[in-house]
Amino acid sequence: MFPAIAPQPMMTRERSLRLAAPTLLAAIAVATPARAAEEPAQAMTLNQALDYARAHQPSLRAAMARVAALRADADVARSQWYPAVTGTAQLFATTTNNTTGSYVSVPGFDNPRVSATKAEATTTATLVPEPSTLVGAGIRQTVFDFGRIGALAAAADLRADVERAALAAVSLRVDYAVEEAYFAVSAAHAVQTASDQAYARSVVHRDLARAGVESGMRRPIELTRAEATLDRYDLGRIHARRGVALAESLLAAVVGIPEARLDVSGPPPSPPGLPPLADVLGAAADHSPDLLVARARVRAQEGATRAVEREARPTLFVSGALSGNAGGAAPSSGFSAVGSGLLPLVPNWDAGVVLAWPLFDATVRARADRSRAEEDVSREEAEVERQRIVSAVEQAYTDVEAARAALPVLRHQTDAAVANYQQASARFDAGMSNAVELADAEEIRTDAEIQLALGTFELTRTQVALWRLAGRAP
Repeated sequence: MFPAIAPQPMMTRERSLRLAAPTLLAAIAVATPARAAEEPAQAMTLNQALDYARAHQPSLRAAMARVAALRADADVARSQWYPAVTGTAQLFATTTNNTTGSYVSVPGFDNPRVSATKAEATTTATLVPEPSTLVGAGIRQTVFDFGRIGALAAAADLRADVERAALAAVSLRVDYAVEEAYFAVSAAHAVQTASDQAYARSVVHRDLARAGVESGMRRPIELTRAEATLDRYDLGRIHARRGVALAESLLAAVVGIPEARLDVSGPPPSPPGLPPLADVLGAAADHSPDLLVARARVRAQEGATRAVEREARPTLFVSGALSGNAGGAAPSSGFSAVGSGLLPLVPNWDAGVVLAWPLFDATVRARADRSRAEEDVSREEAEVERQRIVSAVEQAYTDVEAARAALPVLRHQTDAAVANYQQASARFDAGMSNAVELADAEEIRTDAEIQLALGTFELTRTQVALWRLAGRAP
């Protein structure tokens, strides 16, 4: 796109044409097919380009995917309210001193111990193993968690809020890029129009000089000077067409269309009025996406601290299990299990209410302290971002004021340059001046027209940049 520079009254035409095709766009031209510059590009209005970019820009789609992923994190936290069902099947060969059935603990499967070997077995211990089997299923359901799950879900929601604020920032940046590229295409067309008109006028004067030389009324140097000027403006036309093609390529890229180039349809909207600086600063404080992201990060870190702190709270849950087990050792009373412990045919069930309370966990405390330290970091970063936004808004406001003040001067300069050219052209046609005077007038006029196009672009660009910082559309 066109660079953001202040117009320079004495800028030469050659430098102006270079500005119409800056090096930033040159990188895009390398990947553009050569025939694309010869084919008419698809055209859109500014609103159409914005709507298409909001629906298809890859950066926006990626940001929306990140929001959806973080919203799923909250669902993970809330899923702890659902019951958990666990099944197990076990076969062991173990020693059975004071137990007829041995099994390992399985998370989520609560199986109270219900059997034992003869009491005297403890004084006559043996290392001969006996078989043990167990098949069962257990269920746990959280009844009350004293706010632990709610804090985890709230922390996940706050992280999603950060990403939603970031999505708004990405959306505004995409809008800004589309608007800036759109105005750049319009400015490139204006530069091309000025170059084409300068070439057309040079053709007329070259023909007049040729006729004058052939009739003997003018010196041959008049024709050679006119031909040199014509070639110069022909080269300017080539650069201007390239500038249009590059600007259209950039617009297509930021809008996200599959075509290589995108043209503008109709004149661009006029820049709106400039409100007082205090109003813009107030809008930035309330709507700046970067500032909203920084504040959302503070709230998210506070939520993370609460979630860590509540890990130390108790959990009340109900537990139940249904199992069948058997052990091969001789019981203290009754008969031995059928199958010598290899068949889990002894049924049991249980149901109960359990309160689990982590009374002390130094790791949880340390993590909470670290999270509070991260809160302080987030608050300081939010303040840094606020100051940066204020400074950027003030600078952008100054840029807009300068561009607005320069535009009437550029218009007056263009009007004066056109009038000067018309006088020089009339003198040349009447044989009262030479090609040098006419070429100088043409140079001044063409440069003024290009400067006016660039000045108009500078105003729209700075205005869009200002409102992008404020988080609102102009």
